[in-house]
Amino acid sequence: MSAYGHQMEQQYSAHSLSSRGSGRRQSSYVMDSGFYMSSFASTIFIGALVTVGVILITLLIALTVMLQSCQSRSHGVIEIEKPSYDYNYCQIISLHVELNKVEADHFPSICRVVALQYIKEGQYARDLNSTVWMIQNYFSTLKRDGVDVVLMDIDDVLSSSPQYIKLLVDRDDQYGSSDCVEEAKQLKHVYILRLYMKLHASGWPLILLSRKPETQLNSSIEYLISAGFRAWSSLIMRSEDDLQMDSCDYFSKQRAAMQRKGLRIIGTISSHMDALTGTSLGERIFKLPNPVYYSF
Repeated sequence: MSAYGHQMEQQYSAHSLSSRGSGRRQSSYVMDSGFYMSSFASTIFIGALVTVGVILITLLIALTVMLQSCQSRSHGVIEIEKPSYDYNYCQIISLHVELNKVEADHFPSICRVVALQYIKEGQYARDLNSTVWMIQNYFSTLKRDGVDVVLMDIDDVLSSSPQYIKLLVDRDDQYGSSDCVEEAKQLKHVYILRLYMKLHASGWPLILLSRKPETQLNSSIEYLISAGFRAWSSLIMRSEDDLQMDSCDYFSKQRAAMQRKGLRIIGTISSHMDALTGTSLGERIFKLPNPVYYSF
């Protein structure tokens, strides 16, 4: 080969090496440590770093939300426990006031607030519903015969005297709760009517008892019919001789008279202790729940 040919070959080889080096620099990165990474691999690496960062931030946010939620629930438990304690405390006092006929002045003022919460928060309605369900379930398991009767204290339905209503509303207005008291009365009216209609439809003879005098018999009958109560077996109200009698003794006297006639009292239903204590109580007694304010 001529000297010119060797010179051209050397120039061509140098150009080829130069071209390969330039191409390699364009498709890769050189790191200080001598580690080479392609552009595709570097893109994946950077994307992985971003993904890990997003995941860490998401976990941090989730942990923060969970911590706040736990703190809120713990705070709520503390707030709920105190009214629950007050409610139990007032229920015990209310029960013993009713049993012993203690004057209303012995009631602590906190019990008025608890009574309103009991109605407004729906617990009174739930207690009424559970009690009525239990009574209906009991009577559905029994077989009737010709001497069985059910006694119902009907004074929760019969309207009170205007003077008493005004006194009750005036007292409750001190706490801004007259609407709440009326709501409780209406609730009990509805549940007693439902229970009455259920027992009547099942064929149970119903005897209604009232503490009111016989002089109000006609107006009481009209009120009961207008309120949805019909076809009861009898409505018993106080005679003139019974007016001076303690209400517990009055109910005991009426029950004893029924039993002497050969009637069997299967159950007595009332929300007041005077109708559920004494003698000749019969097979079962059922107490409908009362808001604490009834004892004020």
